[in-house]
Amino acid sequence: MTSKEKVAALREEMQKNNVDAFIVYSADPHMSEYLPEEWQERAWLSGFLGSAGFVVVTKDKAGLWTDGRYFTQAAIELEGSGIDLFKDGMEGTPNYIDWIISQIPAGGKVAVNAVATSNANWELLSQKLQSKNITLTDIPLLKEIWKDRGTPSKNPIFVQTVERAGKSVTDKLGAIRQKMEDLEATVHIISSLDDVAWTLNLRGSDVESNPVFLGYVVITKNDAVLFTDLEKLEVGARKQMDDSFVKMMPYEEFYNYLKAFRNEKVLVSPNSNQMIFESLKDGNQFMKAPVPGNLMKAQKNETELEGFRTVMVRDGVAMVKFLYWLTHNAGKENMNEYSIGEKLRGFRAEGENFVGESFGSIVGYKDNGAIMHYSAKSEGSKVVTNDASILVDSGGQYLEGTTDITRTLALGAVSDEFKRNSTLVLQGLIRLSVVKFPKGTKGVHLDAIARLPLWMEGKDFNHGTGHGVGSFMNVHEGPQNIRKDMNPQDLLPGMVCSNEPGYYLEGEYGIRHENLIAVKEAEKTIHGTFYEFETLTFCPFFKDTIVKEILSEEEIAWLNGYHKKCEEKIGPYLEGDVKTWFLELVSPL
Repeated sequence: MTSKEKVAALREEMQKNNVDAFIVYSADPHMSEYLPEEWQERAWLSGFLGSAGFVVVTKDKAGLWTDGRYFTQAAIELEGSGIDLFKDGMEGTPNYIDWIISQIPAGGKVAVNAVATSNANWELLSQKLQSKNITLTDIPLLKEIWKDRGTPSKNPIFVQTVERAGKSVTDKLGAIRQKMEDLEATVHIISSLDDVAWTLNLRGSDVESNPVFLGYVVITKNDAVLFTDLEKLEVGARKQMDDSFVKMMPYEEFYNYLKAFRNEKVLVSPNSNQMIFESLKDGNQFMKAPVPGNLMKAQKNETELEGFRTVMVRDGVAMVKFLYWLTHNAGKENMNEYSIGEKLRGFRAEGENFVGESFGSIVGYKDNGAIMHYSAKSEGSKVVTNDASILVDSGGQYLEGTTDITRTLALGAVSDEFKRNSTLVLQGLIRLSVVKFPKGTKGVHLDAIARLPLWMEGKDFNHGTGHGVGSFMNVHEGPQNIRKDMNPQDLLPGMVCSNEPGYYLEGEYGIRHENLIAVKEAEKTIHGTFYEFETLTFCPFFKDTIVKEILSEEEIAWLNGYHKKCEEKIGPYLEGDVKTWFLELVSPL
C-alpha cells in the first residue's frame, strides 16, 4: 500500500471505533529514538524516515510534525501521501494538540496506542483535550492494518565486561538503590533500553546501530528483575545476572508483574509508556522523575573515557584511509553516496573490536548535503565525481566505545562563499573546543559560542550544536545537550558530547564539522570551579576550504595544535602514499 492508501485504511478503522483523531508517535514501548523494525509505525504510515516526528490523522486531514533537521527531507518523503508538513518550532506552526482541538468537535474522541505513548504526552493530551470535553483513549488501530510488521529479533544478549564498563552491576544497583532510598521510593521501573543495558552491563542488537536489547528492569529494596526474551541471553549474560542477584523473567510477563504491586512508591520516568502507569495505577503512588541511572550513565568513569580515547585513534585511522581513498578516486571510479557509505564501513571494519556503525552514514553530495539527516538509498543515490563538496557524517560502535564524526570537504571546485561559510563553521567548533565555563553551566549557555561566527553574518543552523554520546551505547544520549532549547541539566565532568555546528543552503550545499568532546575539570579559582572540554576525536580538517584570514591567531594556533595531535596519534598507523598525503594535511596552516 502507498502512504495515501494506508491513511485511508486507518480512517476506516477510526470510523469503526468512532475515533475523530488518531496520533502515531515515533516510539516503541521503551520510548526509543531509533526503533526496532516492528515498531516503526510512523515511518510505515507516512513514508517519512527521520528519527523524530509524529503524525495526526483526522477524518479529513493529516499532518506530520517534525523539527528543523528534517524539514527538507520530510517535504520530499511526504509527497503524494496526503499528509501535510508542520514545521515544529517555526513561527506560525500550531501546537499539534491545539490543531487537533480546532479540527474535531466538542465531545469527540482522540485515540493513541498507550504502549507507544509516553505518560508525559498522555497527561498533556488529557489535560488540554478536557477543555473541549474531548476523550483520550487507548486503541492501537494500526494493529488492524499493518499486518506484516515483523517480529522481534532473536539476536543474542551478551556481556559488556566490567573491564570495559568500569563499574560492576552490583555497584550500579547499589547506587540506584541509594537514590531510591533518598527519594523514599520502594519500586523503580527502568524501561529505556540504553538504561537497561547500562545498568546490567549487557549489550545486544535489537535496534539497528544501537547495541541494546528489548527489556525492562524492576528494582525493589531486595530484588532486581530483568524482563527480556530469555532465549537470547548468552551463557555469560545469564551467569552475570545470577552473580549480581538479578532474576530473569520473560518479556511478556512484565505488565502482569506490575499489576501485583500494591501500596508502593514507584519511581518511574514520565517518559515511560502509558501502559506502565495503567498497570500500576491501582493502589500505588507515582514518583515521576528521571531514571537515576541515566545521569550516572552520562558521567563516564575513567575506564569508559579511556575506551573513548582508544577507539578515537582507531576510528581516526579508518577515517584518514577513507578520506584518502575518496579524494583520490572520486571522478576516476564509479561511486555514489550509498557506495561511499559502504566503503567507509569497510575501512572501519578493519579496526579491532568493530561491532558496526553507530548510525546509518549520512553522505550528502552537493545539494544533498543540505538535508541534515540525509540517508542515501541503495538504489538511485546521487553519483559522486571530482566536483563540488560532500558532507560525510558517520560513526562506529566498538567494544570500547562509540564514535561520531563529520567532515565536509571539496572534491572539486567550490565557491569562495562555500569556503567562507566552511571557515565560519570551523570557527564555531574551535571556539566551543577551547571555552572554559563555571560549574553549573548548562548546554544552552554554550550553544551561542558555536553559533556566534555565523550569527555575526546573519546566518544560523537549525539543529543542536551537541548531543550526549554513549560508551558502546546509543550515539544519541541524554540527559545533557548543547542547543538553543533550555535543558536544566548541568554539564558535568565525564559527560561526552558532540561539537557539530553547521551551515546549510537548501538546493546548493551543506557544511558540518564535528568532533566529540568530554567535560573535565580545568581549575579552581576564587570564583569557583571551572570546567573545559577535552577533544576526543582525531581526524584532520581540510585546509583548502579554510579562509585563513577569517581566523584569529588563537584559532590558527588551536588548529595547528590539533593537527599536531592528529599526527602523533594517527601517524604511526599509516604508511606509504596515505601517510605522505596525511602529513601534508596536518602541516601547519
